[in-house]
Amino acid sequence: MSLFSMELQLWYNKNQRDLPWRNTTNPYYIWLSEVILQQTRVQQGMSYYLKFISHYPTVQSLANADEQEVLNLWQGLGYYSRARNMHKTARHVVEVFDGDFPDTHDGLLKLPGVGNYTAAAIGSFAFDLPLAVVDGNVYRVLSRYFNLDEYIDTGVGQKTYQKLADELLDKNNPAAHNQAIMELGALVCTPKNPNCACCPLEFSCEAKSKNTWSSLPKKKGKIKIKKRTFHYLLVVKDDALFLSQRGDKDIWANMYEFPLVESENFSDALQSSLTLVKTVSHKLTHQHLTVHFYSVKESKDFLTNGSYLLVPFEDLKNYPLPRVIEKFLEEELSLFSRF
Repeated sequence: MSLFSMELQLWYNKNQRDLPWRNTTNPYYIWLSEVILQQTRVQQGMSYYLKFISHYPTVQSLANADEQEVLNLWQGLGYYSRARNMHKTARHVVEVFDGDFPDTHDGLLKLPGVGNYTAAAIGSFAFDLPLAVVDGNVYRVLSRYFNLDEYIDTGVGQKTYQKLADELLDKNNPAAHNQAIMELGALVCTPKNPNCACCPLEFSCEAKSKNTWSSLPKKKGKIKIKKRTFHYLLVVKDDALFLSQRGDKDIWANMYEFPLVESENFSDALQSSLTLVKTVSHKLTHQHLTVHFYSVKESKDFLTNGSYLLVPFEDLKNYPLPRVIEKFLEEELSLFSRF
């Protein structure tokens, strides 16, 4: 074991958080936690993890679930493609592997949606395989500790960091090593204002000694943001709302929403028959939305259009809604028992 790993694990043994997915070697539970925690804070992800293992205690039960039911349970977490891909992967595990997760690195990589990081996490935590994880926390710890200026969002940079992580790994105890370095990044070596005084690696950290930590890790490219304007029409009839289902080729695929007009130049003639209730900004990873909500009187067009559903207030809970709509209902239509 390297001194790097020894110091990490000693610190981890004293400072680790008690998280439920750390108290199991069940590959299904570990995989589930990894999917939920992608782009999600631990505090928020915890309740969803507990809900999912309660509703779907086995990979078979998740595979047998209806997609809409899975999306309903996921509602509020965002990045709904994760839920759909998770459901597909569960079905793949059942159909191809008879419900047993592969216990080799190559086997795990054959699962839909499982890349190097997730394969290493499942492999080391569930099967004690000597695989080093490299996630955002690990990139940050390694780049600062070794003062590396390799970009973490290029193929060359990712290979460099993976090779370094592999060399540092405690192959006799890969699970503890991996948990320790990720925990250090999450609790101490944070993106802003790292708590260097509490870091077990403080005195050997090159970025600390050279005061370069604030510029590390480095990224080469910037995410291109697409801006869109949504106009949602709130049409109420007899304690029910009109909803429509989105397609599967855009954000919030297959989820439900109010009747929508997407346009930068909303028709003045149409706006004259509406009352603006609220305008909000909603930011996604690659898209920034300006969302306008309007109240509108009952329209024969909606009644005769087969693409719309008239959903009673009490049944809204059965329809997966994008977070921006769910939040609007929470804030503006508190009479619904669900909200």
